[in-house]
Amino acid sequence: MTGLAFAPPLYKPVFPFFSTFTAYKVIANRKCRTRVQVRSSLTPQAISSDPFVLELAETLEDSLPSSPSPPLPLLKLREASSESLLSTPWPSRKDEPFRFTDISFIRQSKILPVSKISDPSRLIGISVDSQFPYLAIVDGHLVKSMSNFSELPKGVFVGSLSELTSTSIIEKVSEFVCNFDDGDLFWSINGIGAPDLTVVYVPEGCRVENPIHFTYFSIESGNEGSKTMHVSNPRVLLLVEKGGEIDIVEEFSTNDGNKCYWTNSALEVVIKEGGKVRHSYIQTQSLSAAHIKWTSVRQGSSSTYELTEVSTGGKLGRHNLHIQQFGPETVTELSTLHMCVADQTQDLHSRLVLDHPRGYSRQLHKCIVAHSLGQAVFDGNIKVNRYAQQTDAGQLTRSLLLEPRATVNVKPNLQIVADDVKCSHGAAISDLEENQLLYFRARGIDLKTARRVLVFAFGGEVIERLPYSSIRERVRSQIKQLLDPVPN
Repeated sequence: MTGLAFAPPLYKPVFPFFSTFTAYKVIANRKCRTRVQVRSSLTPQAISSDPFVLELAETLEDSLPSSPSPPLPLLKLREASSESLLSTPWPSRKDEPFRFTDISFIRQSKILPVSKISDPSRLIGISVDSQFPYLAIVDGHLVKSMSNFSELPKGVFVGSLSELTSTSIIEKVSEFVCNFDDGDLFWSINGIGAPDLTVVYVPEGCRVENPIHFTYFSIESGNEGSKTMHVSNPRVLLLVEKGGEIDIVEEFSTNDGNKCYWTNSALEVVIKEGGKVRHSYIQTQSLSAAHIKWTSVRQGSSSTYELTEVSTGGKLGRHNLHIQQFGPETVTELSTLHMCVADQTQDLHSRLVLDHPRGYSRQLHKCIVAHSLGQAVFDGNIKVNRYAQQTDAGQLTRSLLLEPRATVNVKPNLQIVADDVKCSHGAAISDLEENQLLYFRARGIDLKTARRVLVFAFGGEVIERLPYSSIRERVRSQIKQLLDPVPN
């Protein structure tokens, strides 16, 4: 941060960044009673930093366990995140990335970090329905007793950073864990509040046959309408070496009614030359919850990243997706379906940066707003820089508004600097077409059934891209239940 430099941090203390927030907060409030050594004065920007953010950051650091000392990569992550938060205000509707996304209800709540699983007996009622190797992450904590990832190829590591003993893998994790400069406030909050880092490492040339299924649960929560929000900060790093292949499934769900909580998740994906990752992401959290997710992807040359997302949960569901190309001939395919069936906001902010020749990308975004107070947001940015010649990039967003006051805000965006490219983008927003409904009604099918079939078919294009039948069937069942709920 320009103009603000504290004494070099040590790597041995338990909280190397604690004095940063404490000293800064005291100086900012002009109530300093002790002398704090700094190498230069605070900048005007720093002095005007958001007291709410500073207090939240201090609460997060206080919630971290005092022992044992965290691994070096996690220490680096917390330090970098704490420095970033010093001058980062809480976003408002005046900020362009949040122009259509109201997150004031989070700020108006009392935020309580989940430092540990307070009552292990509550885990008994949670079950993981998966035929694949799976990890159960509860309130941001990897629970080994509920996980099953024993049948993995030789050299593959799946587990928490604190249990990682391989020096070479730790060094590689340390190389990438802080190597992302485009994150926002919520990325940094996760960096401070993550109790540990879940690591998935795939060695060179290794193909993992079965997907790794991440199942996320939130058990610390308040009742619907509560002014208290428990926040968890799960963080995962996936590192795929040259020629490696793996599928991952992230599933965020709730089994405890319409509870109020905040999940602030982050996933970092590093795919080296010739590697391939297929990523399925399903979000069905409580309709009173805040769900904010960051996905950062680095693609090496000739690598492939495929994302299929279905998000239907959360009072607020926001996915920040950032993909950076680090070599030629990459393949990126993004398919997302967002659905609002209540007073919800579903928000996708995606950014794909192409810097090398012969990249290929396709993005399909669909959303269904089936409630008069529902809102969907799509801000998709594809940037084709000067040396990304012969790039083939396509982007399409289509939205269905099924109620008179339903809202969608879309901003498909192609920025092209290279001159030898094939790029396209498009957007369509509508209700169901009358000629489609007429086709059904002419064959004796009533209007309600016709609309239900057409709406489900609209979303089915994305659901069909989920690579595993068991997951597809479960998602289909959830969508059907949301579109045509069984009366109580």
